[in-house]
Amino acid sequence: MPTGAIPVRQLSPDSAEELTTAAHALLAAFDGRATHPDLLAEVPYTAASLGDGIRHACRPVDTPDGLFVLRGLPVDDEAIGPTPAHWSTAADAGAAFDVALLLLSTLMGTPVAWEGQQDGRFVHNIVPSPGHEQEQTGASSSVLLSPHTEDAFHPGRAHLLVLGCLRNHDSVATTAASVRRVQLGAEDVELLSRPALPILPDDAYAEAQAYAGDPPPVPTLWQAEDGPTLRFDPAYTPLDRASDAHRAAYRRLEDELARVSVAVSLNPGEVLVVDNDLVVHGRVPFQARYDGTDRWLKRSSVRVPGRRTRPPAERAEHGYGQTVVEAFA
Repeated sequence: MPTGAIPVRQLSPDSAEELTTAAHALLAAFDGRATHPDLLAEVPYTAASLGDGIRHACRPVDTPDGLFVLRGLPVDDEAIGPTPAHWSTAADAGAAFDVALLLLSTLMGTPVAWEGQQDGRFVHNIVPSPGHEQEQTGASSSVLLSPHTEDAFHPGRAHLLVLGCLRNHDSVATTAASVRRVQLGAEDVELLSRPALPILPDDAYAEAQAYAGDPPPVPTLWQAEDGPTLRFDPAYTPLDRASDAHRAAYRRLEDELARVSVAVSLNPGEVLVVDNDLVVHGRVPFQARYDGTDRWLKRSSVRVPGRRTRPPAERAEHGYGQTVVEAFA
């Protein structure tokens, strides 16, 4: 699919103003702190008051592409301040955008956070960080971030990944590829549907990497009621433990995902919504400057209540001891 064919949903100026006004009002009620401990409890009430235009824009992903770009939110490059050098120094920078992202996420499902990642925040700051350039995490820059399912190691991973852009002067592209666009033979599908290999925790979860339990083998592909889904993270899958046939099938899936991959260069104010059960995402390499002008994304994770897109056996997994926290629980 060519880049120009990426599904786009455009917020009207009135809807964009309604959303940003609601976000600013909610933020003002809590001392301008998006991380205020009491703000989250008010988010569902504010979200419930938003109009049909915003709700329609937040309807479920509805094409085999498994994603869409939402446009129309305003971002003032000067007002948001410099790009933080690390997520831990971001504090409440870009706080109004955090709240807008939470409101959108709440209309799509239930935002979730991780106790062991970014201090349990529901909106993460994704910025290049010195010393992390070559990792397979969102803090990297100089290497290709391999296409992967977000938090693939965990059964409580998000159904939807929401990436909002505050700054991207260099047009750094996010890559995305849908399993519903690939072409695989029946034998490959059968092999990859077996729970043959584990997916290990990534470098953003140091505590999970030290977990003492045995890594559970999981299937790469699964056939849901409405079509195939996948759970995929080659950088953290020990393929050397697999049979030659399984490795070959996995590599063919990688090649197919690369063939159907699209590049999404987000502009400030644009929000990329990815179905995490259908689509693997990554990022092209870039040269970080660390001068306050680097790419700066905000990320939220959303679970959709009642969704059936995963094997029931996942419920028995230990998740490497990592706890998912649901908003409004």
